[in-house]
Amino acid sequence: MLTEILQNKELTTKIIALSLYVLVLFLIGIVASRRVKNISDYYVGGKKIGYWATAFSARATGESGWLLIGLTGMGALAGLSAYWVVLGEVLGVAVSWQFMAKRFKRKSDKYNSLTVPDYLESHFKSNTKFLRGLAASILSIFVVIYVSTQIDVTGKAFHSMMEMDYYHGALLGFFIVLAYIFLGGFVAVVWSDVFQGVLMFFGLVTLPIVVYYNLDANLNILDTLHNLDPKLTNIWGGEGFWLNLATILGFSMIGLGFLGSPQVYVRFMSIKNEDEIDKGKWVAIFYTLLTDAAAVTIGILARVYFTEIGENPEAVFGIGATDVLDMITTNFLPLGIAAIYVAIVLSAIMSTIDSLLVMASSAVTRDFYQKIFNPTVSDDKLTKISRYVTLIMALLSLGLAFGMAYYNPGRQVFWVMIFGWSGIAASFCPVIILSLFWKAYSQAGAIASIISGFLGVILFKFVINDLDVIGIYFKRLDVLAPSFIVSLLFGWLFTKIYPMKDENIEIK
Repeated sequence: MLTEILQNKELTTKIIALSLYVLVLFLIGIVASRRVKNISDYYVGGKKIGYWATAFSARATGESGWLLIGLTGMGALAGLSAYWVVLGEVLGVAVSWQFMAKRFKRKSDKYNSLTVPDYLESHFKSNTKFLRGLAASILSIFVVIYVSTQIDVTGKAFHSMMEMDYYHGALLGFFIVLAYIFLGGFVAVVWSDVFQGVLMFFGLVTLPIVVYYNLDANLNILDTLHNLDPKLTNIWGGEGFWLNLATILGFSMIGLGFLGSPQVYVRFMSIKNEDEIDKGKWVAIFYTLLTDAAAVTIGILARVYFTEIGENPEAVFGIGATDVLDMITTNFLPLGIAAIYVAIVLSAIMSTIDSLLVMASSAVTRDFYQKIFNPTVSDDKLTKISRYVTLIMALLSLGLAFGMAYYNPGRQVFWVMIFGWSGIAASFCPVIILSLFWKAYSQAGAIASIISGFLGVILFKFVINDLDVIGIYFKRLDVLAPSFIVSLLFGWLFTKIYPMKDENIEIK
């Protein structure tokens, strides 16, 4: 009886914490809705966002649920070698803010761009709608995949931490996000990202410190890891030179996704001015360093504390077959603080869902409907249409999430997330990089880059990874780095074959 009362008390505390979290999000949506006067406000906040908000929003969106679920699991599964992910992400964020953000801001303002396809069409002075349509199509496809994984994780989170049915939990998270996006658009997304990013930051940075100082003083973490598996304490991976190299590159190259991904770069469109980028750079870099390092450390400490999680590394944060997050937080934190971690996990997930849905809505509404089919549509009507398109894209993602849950109940969410993330990154990052730094880069090269990056992710994921001899190396390398390189090479090749001066053939 006492156990049942205590369990009810714990669940009640979590419900209170979650209710307060949701209340804040709704208030943000209501306040933000008063600032949405036109389509520019809905998609880029009227380009008046400050550096703190931009930095926190970019990082919260860029990290997504995989920071708390995937990266902690990777720390538990791979040990010290998982810190290569931290290095790669910090370098990716630093290069993006230091060398690319100002150039992109300057050009996108010059073109009066509201979306990445807007920017590409203006930059290449395209006289057809093929480039815009291609970019918007691929963006929509991978956004639906990526958002579906976040909804899937939402259902798992509610099931694991709130004892709620998976489908009911996914629906609840879905409606929470959709409500404040529907109200406030991009402004609501950014402000909610700041709120959620602060929760994620303090939650991640605090937890490993608390756990470390509450472990047995006589426990040697490195010795315990080494006894579990010597590979866990080998920063290089411990599996032979070539496998180690492929693993390290696969881990560290995840940071390539920050060098032009539309969901991140739309933040640079929205920031007030270039001076704000200089300030926001340091916020973004330190946020990434501390949160990523903390996530890996949490995974390692959880591996020490719970030695039987190797079969399901995602379980480190309670998103899987066990309730390890509950076990960690209830063992080391007061009940009220432990309950907040429910909101922290959901913050990591929802901060990505909201951004991606607004971006997908912009691709369909502005880049297809307005720019291709109805150029004379008014801003008021377009803003209304955008809200309904957001709903449709969200429903598609929800359907895909439920489909994955039904047909593949044993799925590992982390790898599906990485597939969606890699698809967006490989299709767009090389194009953004070359457009900013290579004056000769042509429209034909851009089209080749987008198509080859898109196809490369599919090819490496479903064909090359399964080959007998080389497949294992590409599996460790994962799909982003090789697809990224393929996209760059095809962009260079087709620019040489079809330079800008010869781009007078209409592509249909």
